[in-house]
Amino acid sequence: MENKPISRTLRLLSQLMELHEVNPFKIKSVANAAFKIDKLPFAIASKPLSDIEKIDGIGKSIASKVIELLETGTIKELEEILLQTPPGIVEMLGIKGIGPKKISVIWHDLQIENVGELYYACNENRLIEAKGFGLKTQEEIKKVIEFKMAANGKFLYAHIEPTVNQILTNLSLWLNKVDDTALLEITGGYRRAVEIIEEALFVIGTADVENLAAQIPAFADLDLKDIGDNNFAAHTESGLHIRLVIVPKADFYLNLFKLTGNEQHVAEVLKLAGDGPFVDEYDVYTKAGLDFIAPELREGLNEIGLAIKHQLPILITDNDLRGTLHNHSDWSDGVHTLEEMAVYCKETLNLEYLGICDHSKSAFYAKGLNEQRVYAQHLQIDELNAKLAPFKIFKGIESDILNDGSLDYGDDILKTFDFVVASVHSNLRMDQDKATARLIKAIENPYTTILGHPTGRLLLSRKGYEIDYKKVIDACAANKVVIEINANPLRLDLDWRWHRYALEKGVLLSINPDAHRKEGFHDTQYGVKVARKGGLTAAKCLNAFTLNEISSYFEQKSNAKLI
Repeated sequence: MENKPISRTLRLLSQLMELHEVNPFKIKSVANAAFKIDKLPFAIASKPLSDIEKIDGIGKSIASKVIELLETGTIKELEEILLQTPPGIVEMLGIKGIGPKKISVIWHDLQIENVGELYYACNENRLIEAKGFGLKTQEEIKKVIEFKMAANGKFLYAHIEPTVNQILTNLSLWLNKVDDTALLEITGGYRRAVEIIEEALFVIGTADVENLAAQIPAFADLDLKDIGDNNFAAHTESGLHIRLVIVPKADFYLNLFKLTGNEQHVAEVLKLAGDGPFVDEYDVYTKAGLDFIAPELREGLNEIGLAIKHQLPILITDNDLRGTLHNHSDWSDGVHTLEEMAVYCKETLNLEYLGICDHSKSAFYAKGLNEQRVYAQHLQIDELNAKLAPFKIFKGIESDILNDGSLDYGDDILKTFDFVVASVHSNLRMDQDKATARLIKAIENPYTTILGHPTGRLLLSRKGYEIDYKKVIDACAANKVVIEINANPLRLDLDWRWHRYALEKGVLLSINPDAHRKEGFHDTQYGVKVARKGGLTAAKCLNAFTLNEISSYFEQKSNAKLI
């Protein structure tokens, strides 16, 4: 074993010892030895124990650990302390900018146990409130995590959207100079609004493929390499794979169609439509005898059957939303005041209502509201509603679902809210049966209005809560509980693959940004994109209801509790 892995092992041991508040002198001794071994001009593994003990800064205790590592491949003391430490905490030790002291705060004070949760906390601005942190540190941590997430070649749709749009704009400007009759579109998974993207795929249609292909190197924004068959590839600075396909202009719409849908969708439609030529994408579906299928739906599910029967849903759009539910203010872990959030919704977004859902008392790490603060917030909401009318702030709460499925307020408090979002934030390691039972009990609580981010997943960071989707959705149907589509790009939970089942069961869905600042309201657009993939219509979306409609809905829900 070389010196560096020995040094890294001892350094990890010293960091974990500091994290668990072992004797400071012992921590310093191990950390110092790790540094010394890394700088040695000879291989320590080649030396006997007696020589290792004599090395400056090592000594008998550290020497025995080195020998143990060389002979067994590990150190017993390290293994014991690893058993006491969540794997996600160990992973955090590799993040530049945060050492054991900060990680201790993250773990013990903020109740964060993995990198995905840490990244989500950065997005919620939660770290700047913690001891020893600030805005600059939070942003640095966020950038490091984003870099690590991108290293596996997968990207969140929202993270690459600005880059893709800029490339599309620049390509269009460049094409106008070299071939102003060429056609250009973004295609692939990005056009289908898939939540995780591995490649940004562009298609160009031109009357002279060979001529345009020869000029591609002149497009300075990307170092595009010819990979054959008039395909060109490059990577952005962030590591996103870019591919550009040049096709004859007469075949542009055929190729746009083929490169957009998944394989099953494309094969089934072309079996009916033939190979063209097609004057546009609508022509593809017309010649197949189908209604036009929006790109988001081209996933090889039941969309073709619906198109044959003229039963495709009229998909929801951003303009259909009349209000926003599940949002946070500085009463808990939000950045802006309740009034600032409300005024932004009213004056900038032209919405009719805001549902405020600050964290409940169990979320102490997020300044959750105890009963007295709930009362105080409700008084402020009454004042603001009088001031901002006809705009309305609904009194909501994001109530934590406890381990046994109960909510963390009694009925006397829950009944004071206009609506309640019930969410899981802790103990995400239950087996499927227990996790499902936990959610169903919360759903059966008569005060639960919306089931928030049902699986707790953090895309590319944390796997979702293991649940029996059908049982949970069936319970929501039976208890008239709405299911949230959390629009935060890290969540997008409920997964769009389950939207159809929920809609078939008569369950309403709600596209909620989970905004922790004014800018967070704009995440709703990503919720709309995945809602469209799931086949959601405005009629089945709770926050597409008008103010009068949603007021009546909440009132009926409240009256049902009295029966």
